[in-house]
Amino acid sequence: MPTTFYSNGKLFIAGEYLVLDGADAFALPTKFGQNLVIEDSEDKQIEWKSYDYDKHLWFEETILFDEVIKGSDPQIDTVKSTLVNILHEAYILNPKFIDNANGYKVSTHLSFPRNWGLGTSSTLINNIAQWTEINAFTLLKNSFGGSGYDIACAQNNTPVLYRIKDNFVQQVEFNPDFKEHLYFVYLNKKQNSKSAIYSYNNHKGNHLAANIAENNKITNEILHAKTLKEFAAAIQKHEIHLSKVLEMQTIKEAVFPDFNGVIKSLGAWGGDFILVVSKEDPKEYFFNKGYETILTYEEMIL
Repeated sequence: MPTTFYSNGKLFIAGEYLVLDGADAFALPTKFGQNLVIEDSEDKQIEWKSYDYDKHLWFEETILFDEVIKGSDPQIDTVKSTLVNILHEAYILNPKFIDNANGYKVSTHLSFPRNWGLGTSSTLINNIAQWTEINAFTLLKNSFGGSGYDIACAQNNTPVLYRIKDNFVQQVEFNPDFKEHLYFVYLNKKQNSKSAIYSYNNHKGNHLAANIAENNKITNEILHAKTLKEFAAAIQKHEIHLSKVLEMQTIKEAVFPDFNGVIKSLGAWGGDFILVVSKEDPKEYFFNKGYETILTYEEMIL
């Protein structure tokens, strides 16, 4: 009898980069996510298949139990080696799922395109942690790295406030009256989080405590904004502040300077989705710029 696990995707609304040094992060789980389906099999191996949102088989591999036990060469950067590494770290935390099994048939099923950056890896890691009965934050730390905010979204069906210290997660209220004026636009490219984090570490400078305090103040303003005007002002303030920390142009300055509204990068700057705050429907503007994936708040957020 197959066993199915599910995890939510994520969007990072406020606190990006600085979350790695202890700042508050505000994030929203999405209506999109990923399933992991487990069936018992034989031959001391895992027959693995991964499907994209359109049911296209994008990855297929047989992984021997011995490979999971030994782990993969960290110098090899392939989908299989990354997966073996995650399973190896899970094995270290709980060997029973391998030692007490004969084999598995595993399939993963995304409900969003892989290039959207909504958490292909984090949903996988959280699902594997559920399957192997281990702590997902520990598995993330030992395998892929990152702050862990995406694991918080994977596990919760409400907006979350997250801190990296002790993987603190607080469910928060965020259901603004003005949400019909919030849109999510895909920038037609997936951003590499690891390279973005490397760049941040080279730019964060000597004012970290002050920057974290400012981030937390602005994040609180975003979370508790009562009107569209207040929310837009807080979002803009956040972009300007982080632009100074990263020594980078904001996405609006760089790509959309003529847009009549507020735009905020979500997560790693330069790719994936942006948040658009606009009184008028902005779809025509972005269509004309070549950005055709535009989702409303209701379409995107759980």
